[in-house]
Amino acid sequence: MIASFSPEDGGPPEGARQLIRAHREIGTSIEAVCLDDPRQEFLRDFECPVHALNQSLLGRYAFSPRLWRWLNANVGRFDGVVMNGIWTFPGVALYLAARRAKKPYGVFVHGALDPWFNRRYPLKRIKKMLYWPVEHAVLRRARAVFFTTKTERDLAKTSFRPSRWNSVVVPYGIMPPRESRGLAEAQIEEFYGKLPALRGRRFLLFLARIHKKKGCDLLLKAFAQLGDAARDVDLVIAGPDQTGMQASLERLAKQLGIAGRVHWPGLIGGDVKWGALRACEALALPSHQENLGISIVEALAVGRPVLISKQVNIWQEVEGDGAGLADNDTLEGVTRLLRRWFSLLPAERDAIVNRARPCFAARFSMREAALAINRVFGLAKAEVADGEPVGRQ
Repeated sequence: MIASFSPEDGGPPEGARQLIRAHREIGTSIEAVCLDDPRQEFLRDFECPVHALNQSLLGRYAFSPRLWRWLNANVGRFDGVVMNGIWTFPGVALYLAARRAKKPYGVFVHGALDPWFNRRYPLKRIKKMLYWPVEHAVLRRARAVFFTTKTERDLAKTSFRPSRWNSVVVPYGIMPPRESRGLAEAQIEEFYGKLPALRGRRFLLFLARIHKKKGCDLLLKAFAQLGDAARDVDLVIAGPDQTGMQASLERLAKQLGIAGRVHWPGLIGGDVKWGALRACEALALPSHQENLGISIVEALAVGRPVLISKQVNIWQEVEGDGAGLADNDTLEGVTRLLRRWFSLLPAERDAIVNRARPCFAARFSMREAALAINRVFGLAKAEVADGEPVGRQ
């Protein structure tokens, strides 16, 4: 379950798609339900049946009587249900329907309980505090509340009180992309077809929503401060502009004197996205808050190093494996991060490149997440056979 599979919503929709692929690979029978219009292009070529209900009311709260009716009619068919996201009606609907059908469910929080949001948006925190008794009930009765790192799990407990639920940390990332020399070259050509000015140029890639949380403004300012250290390097900022921030960033790039070296292709996907990842020198994502960062994992999967902030919850794993560099989410930190990268000798950069794929393979394959989720629901099914309850009491 997810409110929307739209790529414009960032990492969770792509993560859910990857998890579907992983479940199919390990033999799980799986279906998906969302509130999107079934005619949407991004719903094509799914690897499982998708029930797109085409009803999402009250803004991002995603109220949907159709979903309520669908769940009550169908939830009994499944061994378990996984909800992606919190703070919305679909989670409440699942909580009530699963309780009525005596079926277990799990919830992926996707970083939404990070206390950073409370500090950054104090007025929204008040609204969330009022809603917390409802949300806490959803999490409290879940068979598992899934977290993708221990850091995310521990931070979530500090955001609101009470905070009692069954935390389960699962490996999370993507399924390994298809690999062949011919495919990789074709994907790179697709990218250069969209941005021909970059052919033969070195460039850093920012691949995420254009949003204050992602540190795009810091990246621009830090990039401008590099001077001669990166005079022959361009910067690609690729992603959907959900808040209208891009116009101000373009003005900032002009003021900084780097507008000619900054490129704005918008939301990219498919072969263009993979071509951008394969062709870039490194992925740069200096977020102020990031649970995992699907684009980080995608970069590692195709052997590209990552330059990230220490507010990305997997920075210690990445830096510990020598697959990238990390620093603070401040202008000084991001500038230092880029200077460190460009001060490396070619052999030192090559060594980091060579460690990217092993880092992905060891830590971020979605197949292990699917197996972990199946173990949770398998145990619940066994308990039912023994006459024990399936959910949290």
